[in-house]
Amino acid sequence: MIIPNELKYTRTHEWARIEADGALTVGITDHAQELLGDLVFVELPEVGRTLAAEEACVVLESVKAAADAYAPVAGSVIAVNEDVTSAPERVNQDAYAAWLFRLQPANAADVDKLLDAAAYKSAIDAE
Repeated sequence: MIIPNELKYTRTHEWARIEADGALTVGITDHAQELLGDLVFVELPEVGRTLAAEEACVVLESVKAAADAYAPVAGSVIAVNEDVTSAPERVNQDAYAAWLFRLQPANAADVDKLLDAAAYKSAIDAE
């Protein structure tokens, strides 16, 4: 299982990369895609949608389960990765390259509340 040190994480298995402009690029973790199995469908939020922290905003369907992905912090969706809607298997191939959406946080300080790699690994180990 891959857990890059430079990313932030949620207990619900999303990762967030802080971009130079303060936006967050968000996806699901390698652990999450392993649990789901082969993805066959991804539904992304609309650009411009305002999300609450931990709000379900992405639908992921695999051959064995359906699940939601959640906003790591409150904010506005500023971009979505249409490539994963046409080729959901990209998430299985590289969960950290196949991002789902970009979010402009409502409060930048909220990002500091996300888990670092070590804390995320501990959370997985405790499951």
